[in-house]
Amino acid sequence: MTAGLPEGFERWLPSVSDPRLASGPEWLVALRRDARSRVASLPMPTARQEEWRYTSLRSLQEHGFVCAAAGAPTLSADALEPLLIPGFDSYRAVLVNGRFVPELSALDGLPPGVRIGGLNATFATDPAVLRGRLDLFEGDGQGFFSAINLAALDDGVLVLIERGVALERPLEILHLATGGTLQVAQPRHLIALEPGAQATLVERYLGLDTAAIYCTNAVVEIALARDAMLRHARLQTESAAAAHLSALQLLQDAGSHYQGVDIGMGGSWSRTELQVRFRGAHAECDLQGLYLAGDRQLVDYHLDVEHAVPDCTSRETFKGILYGKGRAVFDGRVRVARDAQKTDAAMSNRNLLLSEGAEIDAKPQLEIDADDVKCSHGTTVGQIEPEMLFYLRSRGIAEPLARRMLCLGFAGEIIQALTPEPVREYVESLVGERLETAATD
Repeated sequence: MTAGLPEGFERWLPSVSDPRLASGPEWLVALRRDARSRVASLPMPTARQEEWRYTSLRSLQEHGFVCAAAGAPTLSADALEPLLIPGFDSYRAVLVNGRFVPELSALDGLPPGVRIGGLNATFATDPAVLRGRLDLFEGDGQGFFSAINLAALDDGVLVLIERGVALERPLEILHLATGGTLQVAQPRHLIALEPGAQATLVERYLGLDTAAIYCTNAVVEIALARDAMLRHARLQTESAAAAHLSALQLLQDAGSHYQGVDIGMGGSWSRTELQVRFRGAHAECDLQGLYLAGDRQLVDYHLDVEHAVPDCTSRETFKGILYGKGRAVFDGRVRVARDAQKTDAAMSNRNLLLSEGAEIDAKPQLEIDADDVKCSHGTTVGQIEPEMLFYLRSRGIAEPLARRMLCLGFAGEIIQALTPEPVREYVESLVGERLETAATD
């Protein structure tokens, strides 16, 4: 049991006597200790808090998840093979239940100036390279679950790319959930690109047992130095009974460019938080997302983009397709500080409901204190046009396939933004298969 945590979350943190919490240099031990104190002082999210107004934690509390035990279950390379994306040539870092597994990873042949490896191993061999790089937000805007992740900090993936280096092959970070049920895995990744560096990153979350009840609570910290560029795809396809929490914390220096595409279609309950902070002028951030919810799924996206400096651009384009009794939440906020003149920000959220039982709670927001800005936001909720469906059916196309075609047309803008091509084709296939069997009553 862990003092200070609300009922249902007592075992998300290791015991204070767990040797993992005392491992590593003193600054790391202090980082975990301070985060633990922060957890105890933070209120548990409830519907009284505006950012949690539409999302209940009841199911997470009732399951009583337990912090994943040390040591990854045995998994063979043969078992990994069917899970890979066909035709996708990449470096690969594999985690099982939140812990980096070098035997399953494929990181040979990294070019000079690129360092990729396990966070835990780095703590043991070269902790100095991490000092000052973790907890980049330093509590600013970090919520209850991000603080728990930091307090339980044990493993994850470290990616450091030196000045001017372009990683030609993409990097895939593959999260696998296996072994016992009712575990919560809490990896924390650090992605740092020095000035002028470039890379493509693909993150995937999936479970090996489709019926297993487990939880992922992941944090990804990304720091882009001046003129760095990162293309980043995140694919959340957890098992049907799983719960998923993830937070992306992005810091951008002057002239940096981030393009992120987030696909959320797995798990029974999921929440993704995307937080962006600009630290230098002429930085650009393009966030796109596609979420599918059905079969009593809840999919929640929470965006917090803060323009604190002038001359930066942000785009947030998210689309949702809901069917059966699926439910989604889109809570997006763009804040423009008084000194952030010449800000260019646009947020769009569009939703397609395929059944009467589907539900969307959408709340795009702009908070603007500057006067020389170009900002917009909007949301729409609609259904498939009967005339379009009739037209396709009159051409001999069966109704399920016709619906799939129309929905893929709606989602196409987001899917087409995915790179490389094998990833785009893989996602298009997954989305198409889901839509063809989607419940519509």
